[in-house]
Amino acid sequence: MKPSEADRAIDVMVLAHSGDPLARYAFPDPGQYLRYFPDLIRSFCGGAFEHGTALCIEGSVGVAYWGAALWLPPGVHPDEDAMGELLQKAIPEQHLEDFFALFEQMGSFHPDEPHWYLPLIGVDPARQNNGYGSALLERSLLECDRGSKLAYLESTNPRNIPLYERHGFEVLSTIQVGTSPPVSPMLRKPR
Repeated sequence: MKPSEADRAIDVMVLAHSGDPLARYAFPDPGQYLRYFPDLIRSFCGGAFEHGTALCIEGSVGVAYWGAALWLPPGVHPDEDAMGELLQKAIPEQHLEDFFALFEQMGSFHPDEPHWYLPLIGVDPARQNNGYGSALLERSLLECDRGSKLAYLESTNPRNIPLYERHGFEVLSTIQVGTSPPVSPMLRKPR
């Protein structure tokens, strides 16, 4: 995917995560979610667009993406300053402390050695359960295996854990802070 196509990927991510427990904990108001979640994606996953590691499944109409996986290659990190600034102004005050504590704990599970990080993967809800998520994972994980690199993600929706496990990811822990939903850091060793 070219950087100029980022908006199409962000659109499908907004649709895909509209029912995600952590996304909606951060942005419980629909208007807030639609306003801020696209900017959060840019700061959290922008490196995937810049480094050519954002993958997509293009819809048959040639306009929309049906799914996308926004991978950060080894050594590339989310823009934490931009994320922090956005979250500070956008998240409801009653969730702010728990949310930042949750993110801090999530960071403690990132591998120290070089790894591929999947901050976001999503499929348009109208296209889910057709194998698109698996196809996106398979394409990326082949690259991880070729380079003998770890793959890491945080599952923010317990329903997705079996999908990730089918592709070789293992749950490292389950994190929950205060009223936050549970988040499961997951790691996959190269094959």
